[in-house]
Amino acid sequence: MLMTGTPNSPEIIDALGQPCPMPLLMLKRALKKADRPTQFLLKSSDPHSEIDVTRYCQIQQLQCQTQKISDNEFHYLIESM
Repeated sequence: MLMTGTPNSPEIIDALGQPCPMPLLMLKRALKKADRPTQFLLKSSDPHSEIDVTRYCQIQQLQCQTQKISDNEFHYLIESM
């Protein structure tokens, strides 16, 4: 589910409960739709998503901040250019 944020808040990509590679695919879809620089907050429950998302952001030269909320919740703040 994708929710539109206000200009100062990130768009939320809720991938909780989705196995890999769904969190990454949902992020790619949201980035493709973005027509301006946008911040995204990707929420994932898959621990493997950290490797996928951070590697993808490095390759695409996107800023990505990772935060482990709990053992089964991870947040990624991603900035598109």
